[in-house]
Amino acid sequence: MEQFLNLTLNGITSGAVYSALGLSLVIIYRATRVVNFAQPAFALISAYLAYSINQATGGYWLGFAVALLAGAVMGVLTERLLVRPVRHNELGAIIVTLGLLIVLQAVAGMVWSNEPHSFPYAFDFRGDFSPNSMFVVAAVAVTALAVLLLFRATPLGLRMRAAAFHPDAARMSGVRVGLMLTLGWGLASAVGSLAGMLAVPPFIFPNVLDGVFVYALTAAVIGGLDNPLGTIIGGFLLGVGLSYVSGYLGPELVTLAALAILVIVLAVRPNGLFGKALARSV
Repeated sequence: MEQFLNLTLNGITSGAVYSALGLSLVIIYRATRVVNFAQPAFALISAYLAYSINQATGGYWLGFAVALLAGAVMGVLTERLLVRPVRHNELGAIIVTLGLLIVLQAVAGMVWSNEPHSFPYAFDFRGDFSPNSMFVVAAVAVTALAVLLLFRATPLGLRMRAAAFHPDAARMSGVRVGLMLTLGWGLASAVGSLAGMLAVPPFIFPNVLDGVFVYALTAAVIGGLDNPLGTIIGGFLLGVGLSYVSGYLGPELVTLAALAILVIVLAVRPNGLFGKALARSV
């Protein structure tokens, strides 16, 4: 029973990270129908900037704030300079983000080297459900709630939704569609950088977020790629499920289990487990 409880708590912590990074993918996909494969690279560069600031100052929170700001800036610049010119070609936009992923990971290796560097936790990480684990879950829960409230209950969020789903009608109503899409990319990239800061410890290196991105994308597909709430639920379910697989069957089967879950969901519910049930309410 104790092992089951520990695995569940560890899975909740991991699932929170998958949910946050998956949420960043969904925000952009809802706005542009593009899966941003460069998202883990944005999070990586943001985390490296935080690492540099932590090394220079000895503090954590200044680097944390800079990481979120850097993620937002990278998202805005990417949308404006790289994605917008090919916005009418979804495949072209996806290829652009893939290329950007490769370039930024290479840049990270050249600037900070490919060797692992020690990266601090926000709080004490020792114990079955440590203060750091509680911080991870709380940070993701607050962020997810804020994003959902933004889209549901604020004029800015309503304009962003209108720009994403009905751009022509929104434009005729006076909504600055281009600006809304840019803000969506900035918001999504900031959320992705938050996920990166939570996932990177205890070591940072150029490929540290690759596996996390795969699981986050799986969570987004499970929950419904255009459904923020479904993605959050999918992330937590995936985190707990993979924790059980790792604990009872062995960590070497985790990736295979994630792939099996993804294939089953796509076969049974191509739009995700919550694709139709929740999409109208978020």
